[in-house]
Amino acid sequence: MKRVAMFSTTVLIASALGVMSAEARDLTVTSWGGTYQDAQREIYFKPFAAKAGKPLLEESWDGGTGVLQAKVKAGNPNWDVVNVEAIDVALGCGDGLYEKLDWAKLGGKEKYMDAAVGDCSVGTNVFSTAIAYDEAKLADGPKSWADFWDVKKFPGKRALRKGPQYNLEFALLADGVPKEKVYETLATAEGVDRAFKKLDQLKPNLVWWEAGAQPLQFLASGEVAMTTSYNGRITGINRTEGKRFKVVWPGSMYAVDSWVILKGAENKDAAMDFIAFASAAENQVKLPNFVAYGLPNKEAAANVPAAMQPDLPTSPKNLEGALALDVDFWIDNSEALTQRFNAWLAQ
Repeated sequence: MKRVAMFSTTVLIASALGVMSAEARDLTVTSWGGTYQDAQREIYFKPFAAKAGKPLLEESWDGGTGVLQAKVKAGNPNWDVVNVEAIDVALGCGDGLYEKLDWAKLGGKEKYMDAAVGDCSVGTNVFSTAIAYDEAKLADGPKSWADFWDVKKFPGKRALRKGPQYNLEFALLADGVPKEKVYETLATAEGVDRAFKKLDQLKPNLVWWEAGAQPLQFLASGEVAMTTSYNGRITGINRTEGKRFKVVWPGSMYAVDSWVILKGAENKDAAMDFIAFASAAENQVKLPNFVAYGLPNKEAAANVPAAMQPDLPTSPKNLEGALALDVDFWIDNSEALTQRFNAWLAQ
């Protein structure tokens, strides 16, 4: 009986230790790094941790649904909340990679812009990918994608994000396709050929970036004369480091980033509480103080100071010549176009 009692006690202790171990990992939020994550740390991460009375761990990544698939399929993912792009929202939600969100905790779907609302996602910002250049080095800079491609008028290397998304659209804009016709053109074999042919012209002058902080590092070092970049990072580095980097709004492309909770996340409840905190108007409205991104929460967007509005991708003037990312197009064509892009890159 003593041996049985000792065994039972051992099992109970082991079980207790197991529970303690399972609960040992703190809430982990993964975002995009750089000035954007610096901002999130100040307005979301630190205040939420203080409110919850528990630590919050953070990591950064460079995107890609494959990364999330691997974590979820392995079981017990080591990330809870992830900041993802629109294409990853659509693909990941469809593949069951994310938990369903509790919209009652978020105040209801009507409080957010339509493009920010999903069964397993809520928008965290509206950002643009645009041309950036250093006004301190190039007083009369590019004003269009045709200028971006013109290495005679504007000598020097160019930097683009490594991948077909955005770059094929930009290539067609540089080739004279009106923004209203870009996806119609890209939906044809001839249109895809046209985009790659235009990229061919620039290929000898290209440098590729993969992480959001890289393009502005290239620009600051003088490695490139101009680059694509996220608009909020451009404004952010100007504020923090006194740079004179300029955003070229005509031909920019805008999309919505979102929060998701990975399927099977052990901190699911805390993750939902964090997303509700970060999505609340009184917290989200602070984001433009750090990075010039648009706000999906309607109340927050309405309360951004007027002086900051001209820097936001959602301002009417900046939207005039902008193109919205067509998520449905990329869901249907991402695999084929990525394969072709990688083959083109290897040539």
